[in-house]
Amino acid sequence: MNQHSTVPAWRLRLTLLAVGILLLVFIGRLFNLQVLQHATYSSRADDNRFDRISIPAGRGVIYDANGSLLVRNLPSFNVYITPANLPDSDAEIEAIYLRLSEITGVPLDQQGPPAAACVAGRGIRQLVEEGLTNRPFDRWPIACDIDEMTARILRQQQIDMPGVTIEAVPVRQYPTGVLTSAVIGYLGPIPAAQVDFWESLGFLPDRDKVGYGGIELAYQNILAGTNGLKLVEKDVAGAQLHEVGPANPAVPGSSLRLTLDTRLQAIATTALQNRMEFLNRLAGDVRTSIGAVIAMNPQTGEILAMVSIPSYENNRLARFIPEYYFRQLSEDATRPLINQAISLSFPPGSSFKMVTALGALNEGIIDPNRTLFDPGLITIQNQYFPNDPGKAKDFVCWKKDGHGNVDFVHGIAFSCNVYFYKIGGGFEDEVPGGGLGIDNLNVYARALGYGSLLGIDLPGEEDGLIPNPEWKRLNLGESWSTGDTYITVVGQGFVGATPLQVLTSIATLANGGRVMWPHVVRDVLDGEGNLVQRFEPCVLWDIGDGVLIPSSEIAADCPSLPPDVRELLIAEHPESPDILLGPGVLDLVREGMRLVVEDDEGTAHNYAQLEGISSGGKTGTGEFCDDTAFRRGLCIPGNWPTHSWYTAFAPFENPEIVVVAFVYNGGEGAVTSGPIVKQVLEAYFQLKAIDAAG
Repeated sequence: MNQHSTVPAWRLRLTLLAVGILLLVFIGRLFNLQVLQHATYSSRADDNRFDRISIPAGRGVIYDANGSLLVRNLPSFNVYITPANLPDSDAEIEAIYLRLSEITGVPLDQQGPPAAACVAGRGIRQLVEEGLTNRPFDRWPIACDIDEMTARILRQQQIDMPGVTIEAVPVRQYPTGVLTSAVIGYLGPIPAAQVDFWESLGFLPDRDKVGYGGIELAYQNILAGTNGLKLVEKDVAGAQLHEVGPANPAVPGSSLRLTLDTRLQAIATTALQNRMEFLNRLAGDVRTSIGAVIAMNPQTGEILAMVSIPSYENNRLARFIPEYYFRQLSEDATRPLINQAISLSFPPGSSFKMVTALGALNEGIIDPNRTLFDPGLITIQNQYFPNDPGKAKDFVCWKKDGHGNVDFVHGIAFSCNVYFYKIGGGFEDEVPGGGLGIDNLNVYARALGYGSLLGIDLPGEEDGLIPNPEWKRLNLGESWSTGDTYITVVGQGFVGATPLQVLTSIATLANGGRVMWPHVVRDVLDGEGNLVQRFEPCVLWDIGDGVLIPSSEIAADCPSLPPDVRELLIAEHPESPDILLGPGVLDLVREGMRLVVEDDEGTAHNYAQLEGISSGGKTGTGEFCDDTAFRRGLCIPGNWPTHSWYTAFAPFENPEIVVVAFVYNGGEGAVTSGPIVKQVLEAYFQLKAIDAAG
């Protein structure tokens, strides 16, 4: 008898239900993968299948105003090993390693932590093992920056060394080195904190370099160009199979032509160095190690020379940045990585008196023909203790027995402190009403370029300081006094200015009242040297027209301004200064500066007068007591150390050049800085004659 087992219907239904649910799960999962997440997984698959290869763009070069190369690209030769392409025989591999070690000097074995490419600390075996473990089909650098002869030898033997390649990569060379490094700057690796930003622009952190200072930083976007991109298909092991689609070619960077004349730069550097060395020999000690010289065309704002001492050798940073050298530069108290001409402010001393002179004359504080008496010392009473002689304060002239009766132009020529105390801060019944006063002084100082950024196309510009009652109250918790005004009108006390600002103030007086945008780049050029863009002269404002101009209009009148400079100027100067110069004011101010040089008692007469060329100028001797001077015991009350300044323009009738020289702890302005400026001015006109004849 056959027995038939029957499956209960409920079991069949349950099984079918389970199968159906499982089928639905699979279908849902399949739908999710194939439809809903198709783009995600397709992208992942493509990432595994394809590789995006960055094509480096060539960086633009830099010329001076005469077409001499200041920055160029030279080939640097690197040696690479592709682990997957090495022979199968261990003996052959060992022979290749040994040969490479003999030729390049890289050790066969050197244990150490993983290091960046071409940084000493790993041997050839260790470098290849790391590459084999990570990406065997990638090239791994074994030796970098080998000399050309070594590269030629390796290329000749390359057929016997499978897996070894030699590639030439461009590196920067700075033919003028330390002479122009403060202006040019240098390149360096992408900082770790900025990797995301630069990667978003198409740069590779392990390969590409960016500007770290000077023109290399300020014009990074123009010089660098745009990296290209190609797509290659690879197999599961990472070996490249073929290119996919057309590549996006790299767009090389543009080149730059500067306003600098390297010949004048060299002469200015030598003049400054020689004068500083003379001072140090005379003192029998390192009295000064900081100085700056700037030469500018006052009609255009073009910088003709810019010297900063001390500086650094940017060629030592071109291929890689040696840690010991960079640490040495960073820890040096004289700050050689800083451009002293634009990035540090100092008390300008009597150079600042031109602000007081312009303001007092224009505001009618003083009749230019009226004389004020300088006895060598004046005393102001404390307003809260008028009858207490102990509370009174003496203010002295640099000439102890005084200058006697002094009019306006001779007040400038003699740099008479007492004259400027009186017109700047008032004095009893002689100049009533507080003179020009601190508020007006601020207006005229800013009109001449002090106390704010001028937008020079170099990084690190300092804005200086023009103090006022609010500043003193907020920073020192004290009220402003007449004594503060006296000190300020002669460029002392809290006043701080960069050499660029002092230069701009005198250039503005020289050219008739136009504050020009200072700049060091004249042209942008393509790879063939053709003009792409010219940075035309830009008038930031005219102190003589009395017209308020919103900064947006200034920017519109200067379409060639770099975008970052445009934004800075709009933020820094909401509108131009609101002053209107009376007739003849500038002429009298300029006449005073002519007498500084040509009057027998002018402060620069014996040190800066040019033979056959008229000029005007202003000396400055700025007292200071910074940390360095304090540590050296130089801050003696009544006999503080002084910075040396001199600024001059020539020819007087139609100025072509204005020069400022600054020497830290250099002593009297005329004695130390006057001869420096004289040499630069003489060299300018000599070079001009040579160029005209040639």
